[in-house]
Amino acid sequence: MSAIHQILSTSISSSASAFIGGHTNLKSATKSSNFAVAGKISGVVKCVASAAEKTAYTTKVSRNENMAKLQAGYLFPEIARRRAAHMLKYPDAKVISLGIGDTTEPIPDVITSAMSKRSFALSTFDGYSGYGAEQGEKQLRAAIASTYYGDLGIQEDDIFVSDGAKSDISRLQVLFGSNVTMAVQDPSYPAYVDSSVILGQTGQFQKDVEKFENIEYMRCTPENGFFPDLSTVRRTDIIFFCSPNNPTGYSASREQLTKLVQFAKENGSIIVYDSAYAMYVSDDSPKSIFEIPGAKEVALEVSSFSKYAGFTGVRLGWTAIPKELLYSDGFPVAKDFNRIVCTCFNGASNVAQAGGLACVSAEGIKAMHEVVGFYKENTSIIVDTFNSLGFKVYGGKNAPYVWVHFPGQSSWEVFGEILEKTHVVTTPGSGFGPAGEGFIRVSAFGHRENVLEACRRFKQLYK
Repeated sequence: MSAIHQILSTSISSSASAFIGGHTNLKSATKSSNFAVAGKISGVVKCVASAAEKTAYTTKVSRNENMAKLQAGYLFPEIARRRAAHMLKYPDAKVISLGIGDTTEPIPDVITSAMSKRSFALSTFDGYSGYGAEQGEKQLRAAIASTYYGDLGIQEDDIFVSDGAKSDISRLQVLFGSNVTMAVQDPSYPAYVDSSVILGQTGQFQKDVEKFENIEYMRCTPENGFFPDLSTVRRTDIIFFCSPNNPTGYSASREQLTKLVQFAKENGSIIVYDSAYAMYVSDDSPKSIFEIPGAKEVALEVSSFSKYAGFTGVRLGWTAIPKELLYSDGFPVAKDFNRIVCTCFNGASNVAQAGGLACVSAEGIKAMHEVVGFYKENTSIIVDTFNSLGFKVYGGKNAPYVWVHFPGQSSWEVFGEILEKTHVVTTPGSGFGPAGEGFIRVSAFGHRENVLEACRRFKQLYK
């Protein structure tokens, strides 16, 4: 800061007048001096040095224009931001989160014991290992293939172990590139749309319809049983499809998935099937797209241990790409994905993979079913609560999410009212797509006492 000149109030009337007149006049009045007059209080003049305005240095690199297309922040960080603001406003409130689908219950001992053993082994000469195969450890790939696709024709070398389904979604987008067209369920997990935008597959966001240009939004609502009317869906290269669906909680039937596979074959499309919640299926709905005849020619599948074993922080998933899945020129999709993986990824953590191997052991599968069963009990409690209050409630049977309808209301307004009046965090349905407007998603991931308390508050609010 440059030197401050002390000035008598009698000598600054013109400068003070310039300051009162506006910033432009102030600069004119003081351009020959290295100070600005801040004001006159009780006969004392405060003088403030005016440093030369500095312009931030900028590079000559243009911003990725696709990033500028994205609307606001990613949904879940935005929810976290609003939750944080709420906690500052109500520091003594007990805030309960039934919003982001993050697991809360401890990882079963049989799984953490395996990770602990592998971790300690790394401190020994015999047990240490560095880089592993980018595609995953051979034993784990074989175990995933036999456990989840035993009689479906998926082999060990069709499995690519990863650090989670979300990461693989973005890797798949890199694989397909910017020139493909994309279809998504509406509503759907927002990572599908956002990654499409970032890769340059879309046009601009159309605010009047809350959609991006060049994305086909396949409307899934109570009116169509949460399965799109495929006769109205235009042809696209890639179809993202999640079942059981996040956020609606609905799982597609065998008949519906058969129609989807046939639709993809007729159009020469590739289905990216997200089965991250398959273990929650309790009826005869397919748990894998490969249960459908002909699916291996038009589909690949991403999945994860996150919601089965509580691996949201550990990070471990996989993508299954059958050898039968070919591009228009006959080149195998799996070979290109292998190149993407080898270029962009050094493989999942060896400690996490040890946990994954324990997950698919007989004891591990039993333990994961117990964890899933706990969350399904939470789901039933939430469903019963909103049913008792007279709401239209969807989902919750084959997924850890409850989809509650608030007709004629804004999802974000409902989210805000619930947070303000009950201190419970939910997720606004419109964050998953325009067809989610008027709904909120309530997650069953929570400690039992928190779920019960949240439901007590819901009853108090809506009784």
